[in-house]
Amino acid sequence: MHIGRESSNHPAGKRGSWRFVAMLALAGAVGGTAGGCNSPEASGTEGEEAEAEAYVKVVNVETWTVQRELFTAYVRLTGAVEAHDDVVVSSEESGVVERFFVDKGERVRAGQPIAQIDDDVLRAQVDEAVAVARLARERYGRQRQLWEDDRIGSEIAYLQTKYDAESADARLSLLQVRLDRLTITSPISGVLDDRYVEAGEIVVPATPVARVLSVTRLKIVGGVPERFAALVRSGGEARITFDILPGRVFDGRIGFVGSAVDERNRTFPIEIVMDNPDGKVKPQMIANVRVAVERLEDVVVVPQDVVLRTESGYQVFVASDSGGMALAAARGVELGASFENRVVVARGLEVGDRLIVKGHQLVDPGERVRVVGEEGGGR
Repeated sequence: MHIGRESSNHPAGKRGSWRFVAMLALAGAVGGTAGGCNSPEASGTEGEEAEAEAYVKVVNVETWTVQRELFTAYVRLTGAVEAHDDVVVSSEESGVVERFFVDKGERVRAGQPIAQIDDDVLRAQVDEAVAVARLARERYGRQRQLWEDDRIGSEIAYLQTKYDAESADARLSLLQVRLDRLTITSPISGVLDDRYVEAGEIVVPATPVARVLSVTRLKIVGGVPERFAALVRSGGEARITFDILPGRVFDGRIGFVGSAVDERNRTFPIEIVMDNPDGKVKPQMIANVRVAVERLEDVVVVPQDVVLRTESGYQVFVASDSGGMALAAARGVELGASFENRVVVARGLEVGDRLIVKGHQLVDPGERVRVVGEEGGGR
């Protein structure tokens, strides 16, 4: 009794009372569980499903709508620039160079005089030939009149004067041509790039006098690997760039394709013709050339970095709809020609497919995805 009174008055006694109440409540709870176990199990399963739903993996991706387009594949090569027309003008007659009509760096037209060789001697010979030819024609005219009209003289004398007149005319023509050759002219339109002799020097036939370049049109000379021999043809498209002219792209056409392969480097030569209207490109510059080797129309082209290699080949991922959700679907693809970061898909994709272009390395087949960015085709 003493202990009982002490417990009712001490705080520890109060804690004991609460423990007793808690034990009774626990017993009631256990009884309730034993009597109605189905209800708590059902609510626990629903909670687990909700929790699992909250932790489903969803990957953010960007897609690109597949379309058909034109694709051109190129082969890269390095070439050297040459003038389309590069002519060394030589003398055709002997003599002393009197003067030049054009200085280095000046533009010339086809047929424009460049230099003059002293013509005093040859001009005198021409004047003599003119007189001889005039006399021969006069004799022939009189002899013909006597023979044809009056039958005076002989036929041999008549024919002799005829041939003498013709011979004199021919010699005059020859000397006149030689006189004209003493004026050295440009055979093409271009720029007088160099002079190999100076006024006062003596030249003989075949002496180089000047160099004329046509720089408004140029040609790029390079070699193409032999494996592209069946794909490179005259008239094909080419793109040309230069390291010293950043940002500029020149269009060109293949003007010549070699028939033989160089056994030393296994390439065949080509020449690409390009316009150079502002003269920025100069002969002997180094050109970066892309030659079109394959041109395909109406094909599916995708970025090459979205194609994944597998044990059985190649695949890409597309976003497909399933029950209102976007799922990642793997598509096996067959690849065709490629250039830089673009490749032709010959089989495996159709127009309108939503190709995953970002996030494709983070998804697995059948996994949920969230499309956060989408583009049309024609990249």
